[in-house]
Amino acid sequence: MSKGTYQVFWTQTAQQDLRKIIAYISADSETQATKVYSAIKQKADNLQQMPLQGRIVPELSYYGILIYRELIYQPWRIIYRTEDNKVWVLAVIDSRRNVEDILLDRFV
Repeated sequence: MSKGTYQVFWTQTAQQDLRKIIAYISADSETQATKVYSAIKQKADNLQQMPLQGRIVPELSYYGILIYRELIYQPWRIIYRTEDNKVWVLAVIDSRRNVEDILLDRFV
């Protein structure tokens, strides 16, 4: 691993979130499900080079919690945090839901 490169890890919760999203989409369109899966995984993989590219999660920032960041792939929010040379993908959440309740339940 070269200097400036981070390893990206997916927590079980984030993997489960993504599996549920893909299962839901594939009920309508396998092609669309594959496209969304690839796009979300690619967004997360991009964190290897630029781990701080995402914004601090606004709903958590309000409570003074600044360690979580997010990338957006509409309508999904990819929530992650960095630690040393690692990026932990923690959740993939549909932004059309009440995201604040979900985040506070999981991260506070």
